Amino acid sequence: MQIIYFILLLGVIILVHEIGHLLVAKFFGVYCGEFAIGMGPKLFSIKKKETTYSIRAIPIGGFVTMAGDDFEEKDIPVERTLPGIHPLKRIAIMLAGIVMNFLLAWIVMSSIIIMNGSVNLPPEPVIIGVIENSPASEAGLQEGDIIRKIEYSDGTVIHPRDFYEILNYNSLYTDERMMTIERDGKLFTIKITPAYFEKDNQYLIGIPIPPAGSKPVNFIESFQYGAIYTANVTTDTFNALTRLVRGIGLNQLSGPIGILNVTGEIMSQANSFVEGLKYFLNLVAVMSANVAIFNLLPLPIMDGGRVLITVIEMIIRKPVNKKLEQMLMLGSMALMMLLMLFVTYQDIFNIFK
Repeated sequence: MQIIYFILLLGVIILVHEIGHLLVAKFFGVYCGEFAIGMGPKLFSIKKKETTYSIRAIPIGGFVTMAGDDFEEKDIPVERTLPGIHPLKRIAIMLAGIVMNFLLAWIVMSSIIIMNGSVNLPPEPVIIGVIENSPASEAGLQEGDIIRKIEYSDGTVIHPRDFYEILNYNSLYTDERMMTIERDGKLFTIKITPAYFEKDNQYLIGIPIPPAGSKPVNFIESFQYGAIYTANVTTDTFNALTRLVRGIGLNQLSGPIGILNVTGEIMSQANSFVEGLKYFLNLVAVMSANVAIFNLLPLPIMDGGRVLITVIEMIIRKPVNKKLEQMLMLGSMALMMLLMLFVTYQDIFNIFK
């Protein structure tokens, strides 16, 4: 079953992404030769007007072919090709898939909140207890202390909005950090280094996770909180990417195998169809926001990279050298393949571990 969940998860996210490209391209009159769901050989296709809509054998991925980008036809007017339209229109087409993924994340998360009739509020960054003989107890942390700031060894500083943000960062750093604590209206700073807890298989400082709160919400408020959740996921993902560039958190990366494994684990925890649906929708929301951020990367094979090239062409007022563009495409493709090999190796290693 987890394979089916995995296919549905990626299928929905990629389908919505490609629909965004298709709709905006057609809006600007760009000739779209094919809109495909899946990859590989065609299983079914139907042509409506000028576009062939197809379902392909491998149920992962999808694509839109556009004149002047994916194929050339002599009888298509230049103004109906991707290079033949205004650069700003090209940028809109490239960003459309990303916008659709953010929109999907927002609508799906809002739908979960509507189903619940309430929203979970993340716990405040307040210490509710201290585990004995832990780094936290040795550092003098006490119940009721408010965590105002944490500075990590690489200079990263956070002023936590909630306790979950602390958890996200603590999972990436296992060395000493500086914590600014408020107690009885006074601020003081302590040094603390996590210790390895064998039963948890991770480095911890020894403070329990506070319980989340809950707040009843109406229909309109559900979309407001859905937007807040999507914004928080987006911020966390962006921050994670900036740290990955510095080599921090590489052991946290997951590829298709890791996502498949996590999807199966999460879905197996559901005790009813409705609960399983909520779990699945939450995965869709998180992954959709992640895909949107990932596609914003300034790599030529990503939408963000293509936008960057278009902006450069607008500045220099001429197309980027095709040989240079092809070299950049090949380079970024090789980089992505290396990254995929790395995360696949890491996924397999973690499974056997």
